[in-house]
Amino acid sequence: MTQPNTDVLLLVDLQNDFIEGGALAVQGGADVIAVANALMPHFQHVIATQDWHPSDHQSFASQNPELAIGDSFLLDGLPQTAWPDHCIQDSHGAAFAGALNQKAIQHVVRKGTDRQIDSYSGFFDNGHQRSTGLADYLRQQGIERVFVMGLATDYCVRATVLDAFAEGFGVCLVLDGCRGVNLQPGDVERAIFDMQNAGAELIESRQIPSENAQR
Repeated sequence: MTQPNTDVLLLVDLQNDFIEGGALAVQGGADVIAVANALMPHFQHVIATQDWHPSDHQSFASQNPELAIGDSFLLDGLPQTAWPDHCIQDSHGAAFAGALNQKAIQHVVRKGTDRQIDSYSGFFDNGHQRSTGLADYLRQQGIERVFVMGLATDYCVRATVLDAFAEGFGVCLVLDGCRGVNLQPGDVERAIFDMQNAGAELIESRQIPSENAQR
């Protein structure tokens, strides 16, 4: 049994640089790959986002000698965290995790391609200046509800969930399919609160097949 045709599984940034051994590894990041693989057969639509930075992306601490990794600063007037070089276009770090079942992914949205602005969300850059085209694609497919999981809870997952709501989609956050950076203690908890407060339904992956079986 699969989810209704109006549902989509959205995998956020399941890339080598965000799992153990990567340039911006999230603790436990590799654990969510199995969750993604287990969920994909339950969905007729599976989409993945992919951080895809130029090597001189201005969010990198290496491009700002006065900054250390984790520092906060303004990038073109927008709040920005200084990150290690990661997910550089065509690099091993930018590739999807090797254990991920990529054959089930029907559409990939690349983001963060403009060196002057970061793009946490799968829908827009951080300034909401440019769309990735994801919302239009979902509407063309007749999608009404988005099941979101991936890396990292407190950055790209959070931004993607909030933008999905702003674009009029229902959202379910798959908690066991997410892991966070937690630069500051409590960041992950605050991000989950923000998403739930916006209207996201918090679920565990095991609920998805059983929920469908009751339809």
